[in-house]
Amino acid sequence: MDNVTITDVEYQSGFGNRFASEAVPNTLPQGQNSPQQVAHGLYAESLSGTAFTAPRDENRSTWFYRIRPSVVHPPFRQIDNGLWRTAPFNDLPPPPNQLRWDPLPLPEAPTDFVGGLAAMGANGDAAGQTGIAIHIYAANRSMDDRFLQNSDGEMLLVPQQGRLVLHTELGILDVAPGEIAVVPRGIKFRVDLPDGPSRGYVCENYGQMLRLPELGPIGANGLASPRDFLSPVAAFEDRTGTFELVFKFQGNLWATDLDRSPLDVVGWHGNYVPYKYDLANFMVINTVSFDHADPSIFTVLTAPSGQPGTANVDFVIFPPRWMVAEHTFRPPWFHRNFMSEFMGLITGTYDAKAGGFSPGGASLHNCMAAHGPDAATFAAASTADLAPQKLGDTMAFMFETQYAVRPTQFALDCPQLQADYYKCWQGLEARFKP
Repeated sequence: MDNVTITDVEYQSGFGNRFASEAVPNTLPQGQNSPQQVAHGLYAESLSGTAFTAPRDENRSTWFYRIRPSVVHPPFRQIDNGLWRTAPFNDLPPPPNQLRWDPLPLPEAPTDFVGGLAAMGANGDAAGQTGIAIHIYAANRSMDDRFLQNSDGEMLLVPQQGRLVLHTELGILDVAPGEIAVVPRGIKFRVDLPDGPSRGYVCENYGQMLRLPELGPIGANGLASPRDFLSPVAAFEDRTGTFELVFKFQGNLWATDLDRSPLDVVGWHGNYVPYKYDLANFMVINTVSFDHADPSIFTVLTAPSGQPGTANVDFVIFPPRWMVAEHTFRPPWFHRNFMSEFMGLITGTYDAKAGGFSPGGASLHNCMAAHGPDAATFAAASTADLAPQKLGDTMAFMFETQYAVRPTQFALDCPQLQADYYKCWQGLEARFKP
């Protein structure tokens, strides 16, 4: 329906489910995928998110029944990429230093989601379908008659300020700060900003699709529950006029003009769908004795690599939770990791930093770069009462990847990069007393 309002948005529950949805009754065929004549004069179109022969439990595809097939468009023309970068690139030698940024400013000139994307770093190779790119978006204008289709990877969106209303081929997702959304590779969508100027983070995943992590010894319950993931129901746009479709392909942006909205899917069935998740529903598994579990215990979604147990990217959160332990240091320990960590803060404060890490900001601790609590946090935590403590005002997250993240020139040159970040650890003096 072309006049759907946000209050009309409905969802279907479950992760990886095979859904069926129709905005007009009797749209979906019964007993076959593509009958000789589709109901209501619609066209049948299939979208495959995996190889045709992928194992059944990993195979992702959806059938669309739409007003006009996607193939109807004039040739694409290349347009400016803006600050959107795609791996591989070699702007500058990646420094081994700890890096941290203040929040990027909200734009003053009219800027939509696509124009407001600024790549902070990337790794791997989009053409080789490995690695990720990490972006921060800052926008103040809805896309309206402009649409995006990304063939290079799926997009994990993490709003920090302002809601994102994602109008997709399969329906609408209303995503508020504290929620996340994933738009699979190749699905067309546009972004509305009902709250005005908005900012957040994007992980563009070139590799295998994000999925729920295995629970192993945790058992059947814990972390993110499949039932809390929500997918849209069919809601089509029957609009004619002048529209632009931006197609990201092999690292570049291309555009074509359409005379009809590409979000004209009246009904669909399949399991290749966009979805959203409320981070408040995450069931934290935390220590009740001593020391910390590894941060992997906070994994919401993971995209595996070819190496078992090693992720192309994990999406990890540090949500409100009780800190309960005995004879131990409460904040995360000092550490150096095989995995590279890009962190963002959605709201509140992060327990390992006394200051300098603000909502909308970010940090990067690359492979084997030493990091951990700053001097002020160490001093406070070393003498704190070890009674149970509730961390209530916080929601931080981490894109954790097996590959080193190569910062873009924009990220290394922008004024939001904190040149004095390293100083937060310089007060950690030698305390050795043999």
